[in-house]
Order: sequence, then structure tokens, then C-alpha cells
Amino acid sequence: MNNAISFRKRLALEAFRKIHRNKVKLHELRTLFWECTLRCNAACRHCGSDCRVSSSVPDMPATDFFRVIDEVTPFVNPNRVLVIFTGGEALLRTDLEQCGLALYRRGFPWGVVSNGLLFAGRLESMLSAGMRTATISLDGFGGEHNWLRCHPDSFDRAVRAIKALSLTDGVKWDVVTCTNQKNFNDLSRFKQFLTDTGVERWRIFTVFPVGRAASIPELRLSNGQFRELMDFIRACRREGKIKVSYGCEGFLGSYEMEVRDHFYECSAGVSVASVLADGAISGCPSIRANYHQGNIYKDRFMDVWESGFQTFRNREWARRGKCADCRMFRYCEGNGMHLHDDSGDLLFCHYDRLNSE
Repeated sequence: MNNAISFRKRLALEAFRKIHRNKVKLHELRTLFWECTLRCNAACRHCGSDCRVSSSVPDMPATDFFRVIDEVTPFVNPNRVLVIFTGGEALLRTDLEQCGLALYRRGFPWGVVSNGLLFAGRLESMLSAGMRTATISLDGFGGEHNWLRCHPDSFDRAVRAIKALSLTDGVKWDVVTCTNQKNFNDLSRFKQFLTDTGVERWRIFTVFPVGRAASIPELRLSNGQFRELMDFIRACRREGKIKVSYGCEGFLGSYEMEVRDHFYECSAGVSVASVLADGAISGCPSIRANYHQGNIYKDRFMDVWESGFQTFRNREWARRGKCADCRMFRYCEGNGMHLHDDSGDLLFCHYDRLNSE
């Protein structure tokens, strides 16, 4: 399968590579995720965290997280650091609005990632607490979405959340969809549904095999379907009726800058960090292998941010296996950190999939 990259795109990739290397050198914190709970009111088949209604890991006390925030504040411009509540399902925390308001008063914009089950009923209180961003998961029409989320009311409540957001000013929000065998053939019809519902930004991702998803083959697209998905996203973007993009999952060869607004880069540990439910300090919360850099209960976050994260910022260690002799390594650096296991082995390569027969 030909996935040749044009000379012009190669030149642009080289320029972007220099920009990324400068970002690595500066490593300015821009996004901080707080995995504020591992409890969840759904049992999603693709969950990388394997979250449950009751978690063996208790919710982190807000005072512990705000100790991190107050430590970070002197070293950053709070207005330029987005704090995102994630989980589990973040809205299971009854103090979420109080936490958001405390961030707002400190000058930090904040947002939430949610499955939508509780979102509509809390929207007004979150807005009053200064919420600035939101992401709602919607994975197809009712049958397909509820199958994936393992909750009979999930679709209706997520749609209710989306409709409420569509009537809201001052919040940047999007819908994120996990593309899989169940919803793949309905993507065009689903796109029209989203547009009719008031969605302006739609982010699509595919499943990587960790957590529950590793044992459910219906979640994985074939290589041919994966290429069709890239063609679909590119066509939607050219059409311009809804702003569609593919998630920041991996390097896509000739599809670069055609299915996203930017060239691929993994920002984990470069501009993105997370505080996990047990206090671990890591990159983005999608990383489920043990690339923890410290723990807030024994380390100062900013000390770790400044002197740690070398595994994230110097990716030469990933030049192994199928990456060892790949000419694209200089651009992808072994793909996203979330696609590597505890041993550093790459689970799968997007570029390789696009070039497979």
C-alpha cells in the first residue's frame, strides 16, 4: 500500500520537527490532567483504566491536589495552564464544582472529560464555577453507544449533555467518538446526526489494546478500515460542515496535516502532565504502562517536571524493533507514549497499519 510522503510535506515535517525539539527543550507546562477519581458509573468495554463503580483506589482529597496547584503557580502563568478533570467519571465527585471554583479563583482555566451521564444536571453549577472546556463521549447511535458503554441510558444522557452545551456560550467543547466495528459503517449518518444536534467539533479515535479493550476484537478496525477512516476524516474536513479531527494517537504518514490541524507529536511530558488518583506523576492519563516519574506524596511536582520526564523527552530508547530502521522515526519518535508497554515495546504502529496490505 503506497503511503508516500510528498517532498513538500517532508520539508514541512522537518520544520515541525525543529519546533517540537524546541518545545522539548523548553518543556513549558500547558495542560495538567487530574485523575480525580477511578470510580465510574459506566463499564465501558474499551476502558484503559478498567474503572468500576467502586474503586480500590480512593478519590484523591482535593487538598492534596491543590497543594500541587499552589506549588506550580509561581512557575507558570496560570491563565495559560489548562487543568482537566478526568477519571473514571469526574462528575462522581460531588466537590467537582468547588474544586473548579478554587482553580478559577487562582486564575487557572479548567475543564472536564465526561461520559455525559450526569453532565446536563450539573452544567449550570459547573459554568458558575468557571468551567471553560468540556468533552463528551458519544460512540454512535443508541444501540452501538450503549453496547460500548454497557449502560442502557448512556446514549440519551450524553445527547442531553450535548444539546445543553450547544446552547451555552463561553465553553469550548467537543464530542469524542471511539470508532469500532459496531459503528464504523454508520459514520456518515452519525456525522449528520452530530451536525443536526449542534456539534461543531468532533474528535475521532481508535482503540489501543490495553485494559478491557485488549480482549474484545470488535473494538479493533482492520487495516483497510483504518485507511477508510482516514479518508473519511479527510473528506469531512474538506467539506467543512463539522470540524473533524483524528486523535493524537500516532504518526500517519501521507495523511499528516490532512486529518488533524497539526503534524503529529506526542506532548506527554513535554507540555502535558497528569496527577493520577494514587498521586503518581505522569504524562497524559492515557498512558497505562508504568512511566510514572514520581509521586506527589513524596516528591515536589515541579522538581519532577523540571528534572524528570527524560523518558518522555528523549525518545531514542524507542528506536528498537520495527522502529529501529524506520525512516519515519525522526518524525514520530516511536509513536505516542501510551502505545508502549512496561518493557518499552510498541503495541502497534499507525504508520505501519496504513502501509499494510
